[in-house]
Formats: sequence, C-alpha cells, structure tokens
Amino acid sequence: MTSSYPSLTRALAEALVDVLWFIEGCEDEKMDQDDAVKVLEGVAHVVSTLPTDQQQELIELVGEMAASETNLARREFLEGFPEDFGLIDDAS
Repeated sequence: MTSSYPSLTRALAEALVDVLWFIEGCEDEKMDQDDAVKVLEGVAHVVSTLPTDQQQELIELVGEMAASETNLARREFLEGFPEDFGLIDDAS
C-alpha cells in the first residue's frame, strides 16, 4: 500500500487537524465541553512550545491544507489554526 502523504509530518498534521476539527464541531450532547476545551488547550500548549522552525513547518502545512480545502467552514478553521492554537500572536 502506498501512502498518499508525502511525509510523516504531513500525515500527523492532517490527523491532528481532523481530530481538532471533530472536537471543535461536536455538539454538547456528544462530547463534554469541558473535556473538549482541555484537549484544544492542550494541543495549543504543545504546538506553541515547539521550536520556531517546527512551528513554521506546521504553519506552512496547515496553509497548504487550507489552500486545497473545498469545505468552506473547514478552510476557515484551517486558516485560523495558526492564531487559534498559539503559533502566531494575531492575524495582522
């Protein structure tokens, strides 16, 4: 079987975004909102403490993902990812 991902980093970034997108979109009845916030904040902490070069790589990967995304809501989530998860200070 051949992977559709060019690298392990890309595959893991895609998987991470899929999980976060799922959590972000869960209704209150399907997931405890306190638990959801803990997971989202935990990821934000981890990615915000990565070395600068790794943060930049993740920003670029998420940007590529956003550019090719056809679902408008998911594209907006991806475009906001760097700021929302602490990779950049603001969108300015």
